[in-house]
Amino acid sequence: MSKQTAAPPSRAGAEEQSSTSVIDTPAEVDRKQLARERDEIKERQKDRFAGLNQEQLIDLYRQMLLIRRFEEKSAEAYVAGKIGGFCHLYIGQEAVAVGAISAINKDDYVFASYREHGHALAKGMSARAVMAELFGKATGCSKGKGGSMHMFDKDVGFLGGHAIVGGQIPLATGAAFASMYQGTDQVTLCFFGEAAVNQGAFHESLNMAQLWKLPCIYICENNQYGMGTSLARAMSLRDIAQKGCAYEVASEFVDGMDVLAVREAVLRAVERGRKQSLPTLLEVRTYRFMGHSMSDPGNYRTRAEIEKYQERDPIKLFSASLLERKIVDEKRLEEIDQQVRHEVEDAVRFADESPLPEPEELYTDVYANPIDPSRNR
Repeated sequence: MSKQTAAPPSRAGAEEQSSTSVIDTPAEVDRKQLARERDEIKERQKDRFAGLNQEQLIDLYRQMLLIRRFEEKSAEAYVAGKIGGFCHLYIGQEAVAVGAISAINKDDYVFASYREHGHALAKGMSARAVMAELFGKATGCSKGKGGSMHMFDKDVGFLGGHAIVGGQIPLATGAAFASMYQGTDQVTLCFFGEAAVNQGAFHESLNMAQLWKLPCIYICENNQYGMGTSLARAMSLRDIAQKGCAYEVASEFVDGMDVLAVREAVLRAVERGRKQSLPTLLEVRTYRFMGHSMSDPGNYRTRAEIEKYQERDPIKLFSASLLERKIVDEKRLEEIDQQVRHEVEDAVRFADESPLPEPEELYTDVYANPIDPSRNR
C-alpha cells in the first residue's frame, strides 16, 4: 500500500496538531478502526475518478495543497505579528472549496464567510493579492482595508468574505435572483458554517429561493463547531440537509473530506440550477484541524477526536489515491509541493514589500459618491 502523503509537514505542523491546546484523555485511539475507515473512503474516492483526466485530477490536488501551504504560512505570519485582527484558517476543509468551485464556470458567483482564504484562491484570486490583503497592504484585493475576513474580487466573481454570521446568505440569494431576472445561466455558490443555519436569514433565503426558483447552491460547511460550541449542544435537528425539506429545496449530505464527492454533488446542483433554475442545499461534513481562529486555544476538543479526523485528511487521502492509480508518482508530488511553496513564499515577499494604504484611502470605497475630506476642514 502506498504511503499516505508525499509532502513533508510544514513548519506550522498543521497536519500533526490542531491548535495550541486540546483536552488529553486516557482513551486509546483505535488506530485499526481508523485505518479501516480511511481505506473505505479511499475506495469510494477511486470509484469517482472516471470522467476526469490526469491534468484535472492533478490540478485539484495542487489547489488543495496551495490552500494548505498558504494557510500554514498565514499562521506563521500571524504569530510573527505581520497579520493583525482576526484570522480564521481553512486547514482541513480544503476539499470543500476546491471540489465545489471546480464544478462551476468562471462567470458564476461565489459568496463565503470569514473563513474564506481558500475559497478566494480556488476561485482564481492570486496568492499575492490574498496575502497582501492579510498584511493590510495597498496591493491587497481590498486595498488592505478589508483584511482576513473581507476578500473580494468582482473580476473573478468572488463577492466576499463576510464577517457577519449568515450575512452572505441573503446577498447570494439576491445575486441568484439577478441571474434569473436577467436570463443568464449563471449559478451562485454560497458557503457558510453550520452555526449560520440557526440565523433567520438562512430560512428566509431558502424559502424565497424555492418560491421564486433561484439558481443558488447553499453549501453548509459543517465542521461541527460554532466557535467552541459543539453542534450537538446548539442544534436540535443536527441533520442539516433535512432542513431543506421545510421549503421543498433539494438537499444532499456530502463527505467534505473527499474532494471528488464534493465536486460530484455540486455538479448535480449546478445542473439543477442551470436547467431548472432551482436551488439546492448541501450539507458538507468536514473538520477544521486548527482552532476557530488564531486566538482559539481549542481546549474543547479531545486529542482522540482530532486524530480521528486527521486520518481522513483530504489532501493525504487524495494524494494516496493518485499514487495508487498511478496518476502521479512520488517525484511529481514533491515537484508540486515545491512549486506551491515557492508560490506562497513569493506571496509573502510581495506582501512584505508592498506599501501600506495612503491616509486618503480612509475616504474611498465608503459611498457611491466619493467623500471630499476638504469639505470638513
